[in-house]
Amino acid sequence: MATYLPPIEKPRSLMIKVVYLVTRRMFGKVPTGTQVFTARMPTKFMSFYNKSYRLDKKLRLAHRTALLIRQQVARSNGCSACMDTGRWFALRKSEDNAVRIDALPEYRTSPQFTDAERVALDYATELTVNKNVSPDTFARLADHYSEREICDMVWLIASEHLANLSNIGLGIGSDGLCELKPPRAKKTSITG
Repeated sequence: MATYLPPIEKPRSLMIKVVYLVTRRMFGKVPTGTQVFTARMPTKFMSFYNKSYRLDKKLRLAHRTALLIRQQVARSNGCSACMDTGRWFALRKSEDNAVRIDALPEYRTSPQFTDAERVALDYATELTVNKNVSPDTFARLADHYSEREICDMVWLIASEHLANLSNIGLGIGSDGLCELKPPRAKKTSITG
């Protein structure tokens, strides 16, 4: 699928040229999102995006849970660009992360996930799909996570939406950094 705006192969800005160089070294190519979105936006916007992901290091929530939540939100929103990039970063950390990401469609029954992770993923899915969270889901979440960890989850879900909607809104899909499992049919709501 072609993007709605054409990729910019040769940016004019020195800063964007540096971004292209860094991402090419990191991924082996300049991602489509960088060529379509980043290349057209003022540098301050890109520093915001970069800072939002750096803030993940300040979370109290376990990194492996944060990774699953980001991936689940991208999956629920159907953002193949973010699913691809998220899996690529997960593989860099460990093969186990990729196995768990690949098992996300079956998180409710897969032995790859703890009960705490399952309710965190229910929360992320419900908030993403329904734009609402039931009191029962929140109560189950509060049984496993501190108030700060729950706020960390809200941050992850909200900031992942920003990236997802930026890509979806411009028709940016997967760059093929990793093999992605085909998405299953979307449900309009979740059940516990």
